Amino acid sequence: MGAGIAQVALQAGFQVTLADVSEASLARGRAGIEKGLGKLVEKGKLTAEARDAALKKLATATAISAVKDVDAGIEAVTENEELKKKLFKELDAVVRPGGILASNTSPIPITRIGASTTRPEAVIGMHFMNPVPIMALVEIIRGAATSDETYAATRAMAEKMGKTTVVSKDFPGFIVNRILIPMLNEACFALTEGLATVEDIDTAMKLGTNVPMGPLTLADFIGLDTVLYIAEVLHKGLGDDKYRPSPLLRQYVEAGWLGKKSGRGFYTY
Repeated sequence: MGAGIAQVALQAGFQVTLADVSEASLARGRAGIEKGLGKLVEKGKLTAEARDAALKKLATATAISAVKDVDAGIEAVTENEELKKKLFKELDAVVRPGGILASNTSPIPITRIGASTTRPEAVIGMHFMNPVPIMALVEIIRGAATSDETYAATRAMAEKMGKTTVVSKDFPGFIVNRILIPMLNEACFALTEGLATVEDIDTAMKLGTNVPMGPLTLADFIGLDTVLYIAEVLHKGLGDDKYRPSPLLRQYVEAGWLGKKSGRGFYTY
């Protein structure tokens, strides 16, 4: 996600510093960006000159202090609240006064993340969809303290990246996952009850609702551990049993069957 966000920012003409925990991670990120830009050149959607100019605007760093002068820091680490709060405290300490601190989180409350900093008015949710260079949407989530100025600047930044924005209140799951995750979870319940096979559930939803992939395939692509985590956030945050995670989903995660990234989920890869 971080590399994808960096790519669309580079295409929009922004100077980008990609920060990660190791040189190996940075090398993978840069390689992904170069590959993504290269595909656009092959398709005639970007000139070779524009690709080269974009790559010249990319810097990498393993030290968080390298982002001290940015106008906006966009975080895209693992969906773990304590990890995100720790990172936001570090960003708060180094990013210049007036800099925006944005989170790409899909389920974690922006208000709680903002409260871990000394500038909650400058903290905002900027939820990109995956894969970032292809998906047109960015959900913007305003925390309780997010200022109008922070929102306006974030929206302008997303639109400059070519994205369409929507605004969500800071409630569990925001817009997309509030509606999407219960659908994927319900597909798991349907499979558990023997309503239909994996393939038939996916085919029915794909052809019956005109979506590009069925819910169980999509769950595999997202990662079953991520789907379970968001379902748990919805269940806990909204307090309604209609959001309770499917026992089958939990069992697959416990077995290490996390979907495409592990080689096995509802399908074998």
